[in-house]
Amino acid sequence: MDELLSLIKGAAPTLATFVAGPLGGYAVSAIASKFGVADSVEAVAKAIAGDPQAAQKLAEMELEYAKLDAADRDSARKRESDISTSAAAPWYSKAVTPLIAVGVFVAWSFVQWFLLNHVVPQEMREIVLRLLGQLDAAFMLILTYYFGASHKH
Repeated sequence: MDELLSLIKGAAPTLATFVAGPLGGYAVSAIASKFGVADSVEAVAKAIAGDPQAAQKLAEMELEYAKLDAADRDSARKRESDISTSAAAPWYSKAVTPLIAVGVFVAWSFVQWFLLNHVVPQEMREIVLRLLGQLDAAFMLILTYYFGASHKH
């Protein structure tokens, strides 16, 4: 596996990330299909090492994945835009996402305020910390959703 990763990293770093990640089996299968070899790490590594146009093929695969990723983001943006601007969409479809965002922000702010102004009993600390962790994660997701880097493209 290390040999395969080192061969892929130079030409297609994003593809190398897929190979090393939880979808590694799928990525290796896709690469094997592109090179016309057996679906195994060893066969793919051998095919890449022996193909003078391997870098170009890997770059093409990475471009295909980038296009799929961009299309996925685009469809999500279109869906959100269609709901928020459509006159036919019911009022609750337009209100649910912002209301959840505001609710999480209010809950997060309240817990922060409470922790700064009160002493939490020892037997409740784990529950409060778990709640705070969940609210921190939800708050970060909301910030990313509304102000994330993908909005700048």
